[in-house]
Amino acid sequence: MKKLFSTSTRIIAIIALGAIVFASCQKSMIKPEDGATTKKLPDEKPAVALTAGTINFSGYTWTVRATSSGTQGPGPNYWNSNNAWLDANGYLHLKMQKDAQGRWSCAEVTSNNNFGYGTYQWKIECDLNIIDRNIVLGLFNYSGQDGYDEQDVELSRWGNPSAGQFNYTVYPAQSGVRYKNVHWESPNITMNGTYTTHRFTRYRTDSIVYESQFGHYDAGSTIARKKFTSSDIKLSALNMPILMNLWLMNGTAPVNGQSYEVIIHEFKFTPLP
Repeated sequence: MKKLFSTSTRIIAIIALGAIVFASCQKSMIKPEDGATTKKLPDEKPAVALTAGTINFSGYTWTVRATSSGTQGPGPNYWNSNNAWLDANGYLHLKMQKDAQGRWSCAEVTSNNNFGYGTYQWKIECDLNIIDRNIVLGLFNYSGQDGYDEQDVELSRWGNPSAGQFNYTVYPAQSGVRYKNVHWESPNITMNGTYTTHRFTRYRTDSIVYESQFGHYDAGSTIARKKFTSSDIKLSALNMPILMNLWLMNGTAPVNGQSYEVIIHEFKFTPLP
């Protein structure tokens, strides 16, 4: 699969109250609504589960999630260790597919390290034009306390086939109000390929800035950008692990009946000086 968007690609910039969204010349974007909204999303916090060992990816050790029987959140869903693996290039694959019992099963890995203030960046490969309305890819850090201390990049349409694919969400520090999150989502964006980069930067307790872009670059053509500050929500100060998961909203099977795979080429953390 080839990388996207040469330097000759015309980008149309839309600025909407702190959110900057760009589209390729093939798609004029609808102006998004103002950014910092509060939205109760489906519960995306992992429950206690059996684990199926570890893998080494991008210089860190990650625990692979598996459940022996029954469903667990988020979703709830079944979690299968066979749905997360490394290829010969060292890239991490996450796949949502049917298991040997014919049940839809999901994938999740959790870092064995904790991370604090700094920039979290993922370079991923997947077709966001065909992502099913019920599928969620989560890239986030999380303390383990449900409803608190979480910063999310989520690629999902949240059940609406015409919704935007790019979502940024922050949950408050533990002294805040549980589930009083702030959430921003992009308009629907037509993609011309499969490579995107996503990052957020935790600037101590003052602000957090999210950004997604076309291609695999540390700086490139921006798809979406959003800044949340301490005036929007009480930001967490905790060091927390990173989670990456691919799951089904409400545990509902994909409408198209197809499995879905995401390849994460790289995760990189750059601490603040």
